[in-house]
Amino acid sequence: QVQLVESGGGLVQAGGSLRLSCSASGRTASPYAMGWFRQPPGKEREFVAAISWSGDSTYYTNSVKGRFTISRDNAKNTVYLQMNSLKPEDTAVYYCAASEGTIATPILIYEYEYWGQGTQVTVSS
Repeated sequence: QVQLVESGGGLVQAGGSLRLSCSASGRTASPYAMGWFRQPPGKEREFVAAISWSGDSTYYTNSVKGRFTISRDNAKNTVYLQMNSLKPEDTAVYYCAASEGTIATPILIYEYEYWGQGTQVTVSS
């Protein structure tokens, strides 16, 4: 089992930045791909970004390319999501997730076995 805890959410004005962190505990010795998802108000959960176990491969949904950066520090069992040039449409609960599968950068919800509780990001216009 892996436990994930997100932090770093909050209220920011449009154009601002936030950095989300996701700390993993438990069975962290296994190689996990990590991902960030978000769920806007009244909408379904959607993929944002993913990073491979080694950190060599990353993948982003089109709407955040060039603005968001996913990274990881395996020594600290932590994954980050740096979010710049935030827009009101980025408002959502952000979740990190861990995948035990063989896909380097999974993008589908069912490819992830472990989830955090989420952190709220609100971008005001």
